[in-house]
Amino acid sequence: MGAFFRLSGPGWLQSAITLGGGSLGSALYLGMIGGTDLLWVQLVAIVIGVIMLSAISYVTLSSGKRPYGAINQYINPVLGVAWVTATILANMIFILPQFSLCYDALDQNLIPGGLGDGQQEQLIVSGIIAAVALVIVLMSYKPGTAAKVFDILLKLIVGFVVLCFVGAVVVLFQNGQVDWSMIGAGLIPTADSWNSLSGSLSPLAEGLDSGEYWTGQINSARQTSVIAAAAAAVGINMTFLLPYSMLARGWDRTFRGLARWDLITGMAIPFILVTSCIVLSSASAFHGKADENILSDDPAVVQKSPFFEGLSKPVAKRIGSEDMVESAVAKELVVVNAMKTDATKPSVKAEQDAAKKTAFNSLVAGYIAQMPENERKLALATVKPNSRLLALSLKPLLGDRSDLVFGLGALAMGFSTIVVLSLINGYALAEIGGVYESRAVRSLGAVLAMAAGISWVWLWAGASKTYLLIVAGTFAVVLLPIAYLAFFLMMNSKALLGDDKPKGLSMVIWNVLMIIGVAGAVAAAYVSLRGKLAGGSDLNDGLILGGVITFLLLMLIGFSARNRAADNLE
Repeated sequence: MGAFFRLSGPGWLQSAITLGGGSLGSALYLGMIGGTDLLWVQLVAIVIGVIMLSAISYVTLSSGKRPYGAINQYINPVLGVAWVTATILANMIFILPQFSLCYDALDQNLIPGGLGDGQQEQLIVSGIIAAVALVIVLMSYKPGTAAKVFDILLKLIVGFVVLCFVGAVVVLFQNGQVDWSMIGAGLIPTADSWNSLSGSLSPLAEGLDSGEYWTGQINSARQTSVIAAAAAAVGINMTFLLPYSMLARGWDRTFRGLARWDLITGMAIPFILVTSCIVLSSASAFHGKADENILSDDPAVVQKSPFFEGLSKPVAKRIGSEDMVESAVAKELVVVNAMKTDATKPSVKAEQDAAKKTAFNSLVAGYIAQMPENERKLALATVKPNSRLLALSLKPLLGDRSDLVFGLGALAMGFSTIVVLSLINGYALAEIGGVYESRAVRSLGAVLAMAAGISWVWLWAGASKTYLLIVAGTFAVVLLPIAYLAFFLMMNSKALLGDDKPKGLSMVIWNVLMIIGVAGAVAAAYVSLRGKLAGGSDLNDGLILGGVITFLLLMLIGFSARNRAADNLE
């Protein structure tokens, strides 16, 4: 066991990337919207992920070939190029929220008085984070002591994340907020997990005139959150990282057993512990509950709630009349415009925007103040919490430690993901450039990822943030089943694996498990595409469908262009 732990590493890399902002946000929302009923989601997702990553490790270590070249030669060159390109795109986009998460953890939870909202402060802090992360990445490129220190640092960071969130749940157990029966029931999928309100929410909807409206909103958000949580468990860039990190360590066919053990102990167990603890903490703090400000009958007090901003949009939609909102805003603007002669000046526009926001908030807060208490609690299930809100809500349980626990945990999650995304980007850039052994190109890839991450100050906000999430999320989710399919075909390729190709019962077991993984990824891609097409504009519909169809056509052409010698060998 000691030798296995010392030799392990690729699994911990996987853990460092999957325990990032996506997993944190998904787990927080699963707990809020489903209580403990949705604990099974990330468990099932990571089990499927371990199966597919185990297959990837088996193919890589048995053949001794780098996957990019193997896919191009034996499976499909279009698939190989798309796989690496999607990995680079995912790295460059998904590193943005990790820098944002680190800054928010420092600003909201760890630094007394905060760091401020100015771009200068954000750039300075992000630059420091990037510099430290880059040093750690460069250490991993050097064999010997530096690489060992990298391994130890990574394991310590992942272990620290686990301790932070497990410690919070231990306090919940001590205070009687969680019991084992709730956990046991939540780990079992049920038939109504997809379209029914969970736990405390169902009784809240009974007897409400607006019950049907909020049920529809919550179920839609629930389905999206389940898919998002599953997608956050294993991403397209993780399928690239694992084989290359193993080969970089000199692993070969004799390490196949260690690879599976490493994935289970280094990735699956930490992921299950952390995400389950976050779900339990979020369920205890938010599920079917509302803070005192939201429950107030005074609109001014309602606006002081940390949930008000997130709740205002669904409530405005619930009002059902945009004209009413526009009318209230127009009245507020009369005072501003009456004293201005040039409405195009920036100062005037700023005042108009402030007036609009004031009118909108007053209208929505007044409506919330008149809503029944049960409806307010139900409506809060549509608001996605962040680590700051969770820390504030758990203050009665954890006291002053709440900010420290969740701040340190969130910072460690974001920082470790920055390190690994940069590492992957270096590998991917060197591979697609045909200079895989070049440390200079790998370092360049890491620096490019860091530069993209620092740009979160400008890009990770407003419409840009939404657009980037749609592009990256759609591309990554759609391509994941294709990556799974590629490794499924590689596992069944006699030309690639030779005598190592599974036979008999072993082949049946591998194929059944991998087909389940491919089917699950396809289902996630379908639901993701369907949701985006249903809620997008005609232009977005055309771009998404056009991109998917074009890629599928190119992939079909690529199958006919693969190496003919491989066909003859088979």
